[in-house]
Amino acid sequence: METRIAVIGIVVEEEDSVEILNEILHEYRHYIIGRMGIPYPKKGVSVISIAVDAPQSTISALTGKIGKLSGISSKTAYQNVNA
Repeated sequence: METRIAVIGIVVEEEDSVEILNEILHEYRHYIIGRMGIPYPKKGVSVISIAVDAPQSTISALTGKIGKLSGISSKTAYQNVNA
């Protein structure tokens, strides 16, 4: 199955959702290329970037689960389809 590279940018505003977020990321760990988390106490948030290499349907499932979490927002950037 063809895979795509994507970067998921996540901003965590509610610390109560972090445990569930980590469980979701653990579930998709086989697709994660790298992860960087940066706490930003001045604004009371954490910023996380996740690089993945996975089928489109898997990336969509992962971002869908993240999008349902309270106090967490995310955006995804994909590699070009023809790349």
